[in-house]
Amino acid sequence: MYPRLVIDLKKVKNNLDKITEMVKGSGCSLMIVTKGYCADMEIYKLLEESNIDYLADSRIQNLRKYEGTKKERVLLRLPMMSEAEEVVAHADLSLNSEIETIRKLNEAAINQNKKHKILLMIDLGDLREGIFFKDEDEIYHVVEEILKLSNIELYGLGVNLTCYGAVIPKQDNLSILVEIAVKIEKKFNIKLQMLSGGNSSSVYLIDKKELPEGINNLRVGEAFLLGDETAYSQMLEGFYDDAFTLEAEIIELKEKQSVPIGETGVDAFGNKPVYEDLGVIKRAIIAVGRQDVDPDNLHPIDSEISILGASSDHLILNMNNTDKKYKVGDVVKFKLSYSSLLRATTSSYVEKIYLR
Repeated sequence: MYPRLVIDLKKVKNNLDKITEMVKGSGCSLMIVTKGYCADMEIYKLLEESNIDYLADSRIQNLRKYEGTKKERVLLRLPMMSEAEEVVAHADLSLNSEIETIRKLNEAAINQNKKHKILLMIDLGDLREGIFFKDEDEIYHVVEEILKLSNIELYGLGVNLTCYGAVIPKQDNLSILVEIAVKIEKKFNIKLQMLSGGNSSSVYLIDKKELPEGINNLRVGEAFLLGDETAYSQMLEGFYDDAFTLEAEIIELKEKQSVPIGETGVDAFGNKPVYEDLGVIKRAIIAVGRQDVDPDNLHPIDSEISILGASSDHLILNMNNTDKKYKVGDVVKFKLSYSSLLRATTSSYVEKIYLR
């Protein structure tokens, strides 16, 4: 059945081995982020037998799949207060920034007779989660309150960069996290076990030998899956960018003009599209759409094909420049960027096929 996602497990294993060697060789522990492929269980089998330290995901539903794992489980998205019991039940460690939520986690941990570890998130300027780094009084207040909780362990500090504000991790901004940790340790006479220095956008600092001393953990998804660091979108040496490919079937192939006729408003997603007048062109419609993929982050393997646009169920392609003789019923293949992979693996309408 099409559309389908073809997962080359040998290439996935290669990328896993490479990122493990790179990150752990730098002295950091490694969290592999599994949300990018919706916690696929065939990939999980590779992770379980690997030398990684943590399975990390933003969804409790995915962490629940890993019951019985030998790895520690980490909830990446800040917990909802309403899911505190589930978080403690299915995650060994969670990322937090709100003391009221941490108190809820403590209550859940007491109920379950567990100790729950947390990373207190610090916002270094990307403006997503975390206590703002300049607000030392709030940081100290929250730390003081955490240390009063019987079943919560303040395991360390973490930061997220690039995902929202696109701020690139550097030696100078990550060093601020280390400085905050040193001040906390001195003020409260404690030892923080982990300083988590970000995600795939921090990986490039390893080769440059600019990862600050004291950073001892990275949370890696895209670099493992697609072989690129996300600060400057550079391919990592020895990695594959095509461990995942999307295949979709042509359901219409006709010559039509390239600009719609009549007054145009907004499309099905509320956007006002702009069309380039290319004259009459050969256009293919394939049976996959925005419900299943992000069309702006699909890359036809036949480089002479270009994407014109998409609706919820249809992807429209310009076939004018390709020399290949496509016909209705043929399959078009694509490499995927992260957002398309995320959507394709989440969609129940995209079948998964494994190459072993």
